[in-house]
Amino acid sequence: MNKVTRIFTLTCTLLLATLGNLVQAGDNGTSTLARIEQRGELVLGTSANMPPMTYKQPSGKVIGLDVDIARVMASALDVKLNITTMPFDELIPALQAGRIDVIISNMTITPERNRSVAFVGPYMHSGKCIITKQESLAKAEKSEDLNTPKTHIVTLQGSTSEQFIRTLLPEATVTTTDDLQKGIKMVKEDKVGGMMTDYPVCLSTLKNYPDAGFVSLFSLLNYEPIGIAVAGNDTLFINWTENFLERLDGTGTLDEIGAHWFGEFANALSGDDGKTDKADTE
Repeated sequence: MNKVTRIFTLTCTLLLATLGNLVQAGDNGTSTLARIEQRGELVLGTSANMPPMTYKQPSGKVIGLDVDIARVMASALDVKLNITTMPFDELIPALQAGRIDVIISNMTITPERNRSVAFVGPYMHSGKCIITKQESLAKAEKSEDLNTPKTHIVTLQGSTSEQFIRTLLPEATVTTTDDLQKGIKMVKEDKVGGMMTDYPVCLSTLKNYPDAGFVSLFSLLNYEPIGIAVAGNDTLFINWTENFLERLDGTGTLDEIGAHWFGEFANALSGDDGKTDKADTE
């Protein structure tokens, strides 16, 4: 039994003892918790294309920090975890339609998204960065330096990174992709000048491609709270998830999961409140 498994076992025992009494049927037995209980599984919606948060191995297995959080969540509910992958911009519609129970997919809490679904958290704070091989991009000090058609950036379709570029860099040339690995490849092969994504993904890319000549630009600061999305009309499940995340943080399990996925970068991602955070250098 490895360290992460031992932590999961201990945490799930505490969660079951503390939160188990919250699992009860809602109105006419149609609440999310009742549905999960009856089905015997928690259906997670995730894009599986943003390592190390959520991604698919060559074998097809979906892993990552977000998936580990979902596994502890399913264990606390004493059910199996059913991982459903789909394009990022289809996650919220799937949650609204009841095809999934929860979204844990490096999703930023935004006012626009919060009009459609409820968010619990944040369990992480992040920000934007650019992975590039071009010295001109790497030395940019303000958004005006990048707001030109000569700046060709790829980003994930439907993400806050795309919104960020289109709002603050309207003159830049934008290419979207449904898979961040494709975006990384485009930068590596000099097909685009850079890729805008979230800070944890930048760290993971630098770590996994040490010989690609990548550098990261962290000067475009912004606040990005990452949260768990649940149906907005189910107060019981919202309350349960709030208590779950509070317990996950309070037991130190959230920090342990972060250390497992980020290794030496974990300290750079650790905030004063105990939740994963962005580095001071971003």
